[in-house]
Amino acid sequence: MVIDGRDPIGSPLQCGELVPTNEEMKRLCPRVPEMDDLFRTPENAVSRICEKMRIVKPNGKGLDFDFEGMVLDRVAHDEALVELARSKGADYLLGKRVKRVEGDSVVLSNGATMRGRVIVGAGGHNDPIRKRYWDEGSLNIPVKFALKNGSHSNALELHFGSVAPGGYAWVFPKDSGSNIGLGIQRGMSGGRSLEEYANDFIERFEGEEEFRGAGYLPMSGAVRTFVKGNYLLVGDSAGMVLPSNGAGITIAMIGGRIAGEVISEHLNNGTDLKEYEKRWGSQMGNVMRNSKRAFAIGSIMFRLPDWVLNIAFNRLTKGMIWRAVTCRRVFWLF
Repeated sequence: MVIDGRDPIGSPLQCGELVPTNEEMKRLCPRVPEMDDLFRTPENAVSRICEKMRIVKPNGKGLDFDFEGMVLDRVAHDEALVELARSKGADYLLGKRVKRVEGDSVVLSNGATMRGRVIVGAGGHNDPIRKRYWDEGSLNIPVKFALKNGSHSNALELHFGSVAPGGYAWVFPKDSGSNIGLGIQRGMSGGRSLEEYANDFIERFEGEEEFRGAGYLPMSGAVRTFVKGNYLLVGDSAGMVLPSNGAGITIAMIGGRIAGEVISEHLNNGTDLKEYEKRWGSQMGNVMRNSKRAFAIGSIMFRLPDWVLNIAFNRLTKGMIWRAVTCRRVFWLF
């Protein structure tokens, strides 16, 4: 049973909509098995496939890298996931919010109570299970974005520097228009609001605005433990976002598959739910550690003035920058 306050699931849109292709995921996360079985994105949910990612310096000059990325119609993507889960026997209770979870009881905001042998918190950074039973904090980066008509880039663009202090801005081209937005660390924003930064960046690009949305990205990496008793965390609530690039959709799906397999084995064969953490560590531990290290290095660099970043991002450092973005070791000393 899936309980979700949204109806339909996937609306409103809350992200940049970019995911790597399956072949790219195999390179990024080589220890994750059966990628093609996990990521079955229907054609109607893929708005555009790009073959280049461009790291844009504060002066507007870019460094291009080979990278296969799909810019989704995220709403259609989530709807397809819902239908796939329903076809395998999942039930949905939509338009209902969870007020609290106690023992094996899930109490809804309307007072109704449901019971479960295993209860999974998949409610993002504000998940009620995470908030009540996990005392581990997280750096939550606020993001704002807009869907704009027009032609804005031939590559997936990530913009760094004072345009988005402590984070980055993006331009992800779609079949018609682009998803344009940014995320910042408020502690580095110099007192300016996210709205001001977003307006300044989004308004650089011509075109009619079709939609504007917002959300949060947990950027501290995965929490120390995903399991407490019969409670499990998955996705953003478990910190399953790669801090060095903000990737969360595919990472949450990897964690979700592992959690689902272990829960099934637990109910049918008595497998310890802690097996979830072991399998995650085996498949994604190195990737997450490298990403956290890269983010820590980046957080220091992003405190530097734009002119320093213009010099630091160059052909000599291009390889290190790409290793950081793709969650590999930046320096072999680490």
